[in-house]
Amino acid sequence: MDSPTTPAGSTPPGDAHTYTMPLSRLSLTPEASHGPLDGAWWPRCDALELELPALVGSLDPGHGTVTRVTVGAATWADSPRTISAPDHVIEVVLTYAADEEHTITLDCGTVGQWELLVIPPEEPVRTAERLLTAAADPWNSLSAQRILARAEDGFGR
Repeated sequence: MDSPTTPAGSTPPGDAHTYTMPLSRLSLTPEASHGPLDGAWWPRCDALELELPALVGSLDPGHGTVTRVTVGAATWADSPRTISAPDHVIEVVLTYAADEEHTITLDCGTVGQWELLVIPPEEPVRTAERLLTAAADPWNSLSAQRILARAEDGFGR
């Protein structure tokens, strides 16, 4: 019988509790946004404590350090109130406003805020790609709720 080996891409046994999420599926407006959104984020799962460090790590450092996020309580109710990111801790604030259910606001201290559409993790790839593009359009004037409603209608088809 062959000796056991570690599968390619897995962590060694000593690091059994270490896992790094892949880079975020994120689309940001190229410059200044003229709409209610600055882009979109498509997390892979609904565990904010796993997804948020990957999201923050994928942002350009010139955008500032994310110190607080505001997320919809309906989507992220079980999230911890603080999440560790590389070199700092991020405060998590839950909002109960219905119009913010599918958004995440990233507060970057004195640099400003990013308002992103949160695409549900189970969304089909083609729909998610359209949502990523639509929300990152600098001339988009639709809210997160309206963009998601258009996606459900097949984007006007």
